[in-house]
Amino acid sequence: MSSSRLSVAALALTFSALSAQAADFTVSSRDIQDGQALSNAEVFNGFGCSGLNRSPQLSWSNAPAGTKSFAVTVYDPDAPTGSGWWHWTVFNLPASTTSLPTGINAQGHGLPAGAVQGRTDFGGSSFGGACPPAGDKPHRYQFVIWALNTEKLPLDAQASGAMLGFFLNASALGQARLTATYGR
Repeated sequence: MSSSRLSVAALALTFSALSAQAADFTVSSRDIQDGQALSNAEVFNGFGCSGLNRSPQLSWSNAPAGTKSFAVTVYDPDAPTGSGWWHWTVFNLPASTTSLPTGINAQGHGLPAGAVQGRTDFGGSSFGGACPPAGDKPHRYQFVIWALNTEKLPLDAQASGAMLGFFLNASALGQARLTATYGR
């Protein structure tokens, strides 16, 4: 076999191994299911919605090699804002973290030491549940676990979703995603 064919074969094998590794990074939840509607527990309490506004339990496994920390984002790309809607951001989760419990509150009860909840588009630094406009088509809520190549992001609880997104995209080793829906 020629050296160029060997190089192409080695490159293909490397790409295949990396793709398989990335595909193994998964997220699951006891509270929400991929492709299914959110329950009243994950619906906001305000803005015309009357839910329990409770963050769901999340678990993840098989993070990419070299992961030094995690972040969690909950984002609605269908919000009629021109820029989507950030429902929750949590970052600086230690690499040893593999799950978050149901019902993390504004004080961060249930988060590991050092984890930070960033500012949502509701204006606070805690989970804000689904609340699309009445009569709008069901919106998608993307729960994403980010595996990062850094132990800490240089941000605090005032960081917006867009600012966090900038740092996440610069530091991401992989993502695990679960997308639920909700309409009213």
